[in-house]
Amino acid sequence: MPLKIRKRDDPWKWGALVVFLGALLFSLAISGLLLAGQGKDALEGLYVLWQGSFGNLWALEGALLKAIPLFLCSLGVAIAFRMQIWNIGAEGQFALGAIGATWMALLFPDLPGIILLPLMFVMAFLFGGFWAFIPAFLKLKLRVNEIISTLMLNYIAILLLDFLVFGVWKDPASFGFPMTPEFTSGAVIPHIGESRVHWGILFCTVVGIGLWAFMRYTRLGFELQASGQGSRVAKYAKIRYGMLVMLVMTLSGGFAGWAGCVETSAVLNRLQPSLMVGYGYTAIVVAWLARLEPLNIAFASFLLAALRVGVENLQLELQIPASFGVIMEGMILLTVLAGQFFLTYKLERKHRS
Repeated sequence: MPLKIRKRDDPWKWGALVVFLGALLFSLAISGLLLAGQGKDALEGLYVLWQGSFGNLWALEGALLKAIPLFLCSLGVAIAFRMQIWNIGAEGQFALGAIGATWMALLFPDLPGIILLPLMFVMAFLFGGFWAFIPAFLKLKLRVNEIISTLMLNYIAILLLDFLVFGVWKDPASFGFPMTPEFTSGAVIPHIGESRVHWGILFCTVVGIGLWAFMRYTRLGFELQASGQGSRVAKYAKIRYGMLVMLVMTLSGGFAGWAGCVETSAVLNRLQPSLMVGYGYTAIVVAWLARLEPLNIAFASFLLAALRVGVENLQLELQIPASFGVIMEGMILLTVLAGQFFLTYKLERKHRS
């Protein structure tokens, strides 16, 4: 049956949801085949994945814990992507934010939490924002591609973190393990009641709503979105493109820095190399899955965080490699991106003349 491609006259209602769910189901089907290829029962594996992701309160709490830093990193990545500034450096900015927060926690251990925690958040934003400002400056002044500069800065940031925890910040009582002394109670974000979930989730909610309002109701937010059409369009509209690039990249890095602060303070209670688990890279997947919208980012962050928790359960129950989760993330992203085609175009039967 001959088919032809035709552009849609009107947007496909519910199309984004249909494409996302279709991509998710397709990815799960491929994952089942991969499990079968390893000699595992595909249906049992998918059930174990589901149980590990959503099957009980422990799993849901684990997913929320991982979703919090992922959400903040994804917001930062999304605000840069809206301007077509390709910040691939959220991983390094996350590390710098953790370093900035740790500096305050170690420098002022006796301060009460009402003073110390804001100091940690401010310093985390400044450190993460500065790490993103560097490639913005290089892009504007020296025409350095921001994809390359942000990616390379990731490695420097991670090595800087290692230098600190193996060296000047290493806890003498850590039995040789690379980690800082444990934070005092004033530097730790408290948990909500008896659960494992901490009050960082409220911070995420405030930041997400604030960013949504900023993009929707402020002139600067409108200029930012308009500048996404390109520097020539921005200059034609008399928008200060260079200033916006530096502002957006600083905000982007600052959000990732906040994620590093929250994870260091609330989950690990100290700085150590195990902090770096790839949230900054996964944030790129989340931002594209969510079409750069804050509410969608919250949903996609929770979904991919739950997937990570489920894969950890698979590792324990069926001895599946950790890389299996990365494969699933990649498949979801690729199928969703491919599905975007059907939001703009549709296939029709070609009539013979």
